[in-house]
Amino acid sequence: MKIRAIITGVTGMVGEGVLHECLQHPDVEHVLVINRKPCGVSHPKLTEIIHKNFFDLSAIKSQLSNYNACYFCLGVSSAGLKEEEYSRLSFDLTVHMAEMLAGLNPDMVFCYVSGMGTDSTELGKRMWARVKGKTENHLMQLPFKKAYMFRPAYINPIKGLKNTHKSYYAFMWLYPILRRLFPNFTVSLKELGIAMIHTVTKGYDKSILESKDIIKLAKSEPGTFG
Repeated sequence: MKIRAIITGVTGMVGEGVLHECLQHPDVEHVLVINRKPCGVSHPKLTEIIHKNFFDLSAIKSQLSNYNACYFCLGVSSAGLKEEEYSRLSFDLTVHMAEMLAGLNPDMVFCYVSGMGTDSTELGKRMWARVKGKTENHLMQLPFKKAYMFRPAYINPIKGLKNTHKSYYAFMWLYPILRRLFPNFTVSLKELGIAMIHTVTKGYDKSILESKDIIKLAKSEPGTFG
């Protein structure tokens, strides 16, 4: 199966890494990225739409059909935000786009980057975890072919990409040690990107993927999960 993917958030570290893997992968034939500013990447597989308002996608709706994957890597930190504003930027924005894509592309696989500790009950004390849990729960109810919630903990960046936070460089040399000591809490950005690609070509037997699931899916062989 050839993948035609929409990717959001490619001006951030995770989205940039997922785009990097998609552009190199033979199963991906076309990628559409939607950004508020140019990503600075040029590739024969790549089309870029610059769109400022993700709460109103009507102007670009006609360009969002005929895709079978969406890798939703757009997100904001909850630091300094009250729940209402964080929910608007995390839940409302994500669900608005997802609902439109589900209506346009019923055969789409939707992958959402959440995070370790997300609260599926929506009742916990941590604000960000409740909002992420609410978002996940809503996405899994939409009429996609399949929706997968990615919950990585520490993500090791891909060397050479430009949107890696400087703070990550302090930990990159420690990654082999962290991987051995905390195998359930560490994943490479390459593995995350490959796992997203594999959700379309191979599938997975869980809708919520923790770090160990991401690694397992990234390494899976065809037919492993049916």
